Amino acid sequence: MKKLICVFSSVFLIAMCIMPLLGGQTEQKSSYIKYVEFNVNRDALRSSIAADISSKDAKVHINYIECLAYLGAKYGGDFSKFKNSDLTDFISRLEDGESVDEITKDMQYYSYYHEAYSAAVGGMVGNFEEENSDGTMEQKYDIKWYSPIAKTFPYSCYDDFGVLRTYGYSRPHLGHDMMAAVGTPVIAIESGTVEVLGWNQYGGWRIGIRSNDSQRYWYYAHLRQNRPFAEGLKEGDTIQAGDVIGYVGRTGYSTTENVNNIDEYHLHLGLELVFDESQKESDNEIWIDISALTSILENHQSAVVRNNETKEFTRQFKYNELE
Repeated sequence: MKKLICVFSSVFLIAMCIMPLLGGQTEQKSSYIKYVEFNVNRDALRSSIAADISSKDAKVHINYIECLAYLGAKYGGDFSKFKNSDLTDFISRLEDGESVDEITKDMQYYSYYHEAYSAAVGGMVGNFEEENSDGTMEQKYDIKWYSPIAKTFPYSCYDDFGVLRTYGYSRPHLGHDMMAAVGTPVIAIESGTVEVLGWNQYGGWRIGIRSNDSQRYWYYAHLRQNRPFAEGLKEGDTIQAGDVIGYVGRTGYSTTENVNNIDEYHLHLGLELVFDESQKESDNEIWIDISALTSILENHQSAVVRNNETKEFTRQFKYNELE
């Protein structure tokens, strides 16, 4: 898979990508977003999601994507400037009766950030039902996505998005590494369709899952030698968030299948945003930094059980999305 990044100034890139969304569109489909830097930090993401969940039944329901888009427009996408008071001010104005359109009317790039962040984390919060330990199903409005590492299995994260890689050719690392023992069950973050399953010389045994809205392509790589995938998993399968899809390994960096050429056992997790299908396999793919996202998801892990005969893991509790 091609993984090239073009480095330009931030101002130039934002202008190039946003201008088509603001007007002057032609009949040709040229208005889709072509560049995204997802710099939303953990605190902003967590606080925005908490405001959404806590206000579900309130008179004014706060939407976490609108919160993030407002902050993104305010900071020019630079969340190192984040102050919680900016978020609470936005929420207070909404609760006082102002509309999002009124608040953001002078924010030139609000629509861009709304579309970009909707693609990155849209659908992360919503309605679902989940099985409790007593076998009953409980309806919830909460975070729907799961951590990519199964519950009770230890791991650590190595935030090296953008760091240089040299195998094959010099390129940036476009993923998030999660260090875990060989055989650790890998979990589907969100529901979708298995689009790719097999060998890639860079990622080794890997799985590519497309979200149901088609805007996110999740890439799970360096899976276990010999038995990388969940039993019976195949391309075209529909999977649910929280399902076991494979196992941590260190395969890759070889044109020969099933070779362990990665130094350390870990899961390479990547997220590509797709605004137009022409982007999917191209020199202009959009891969984003998801370190803040995985930090949030560490509190929502999928419990698994082991079949002692097959040595395979499966999810323990049932899950159904309600929207």
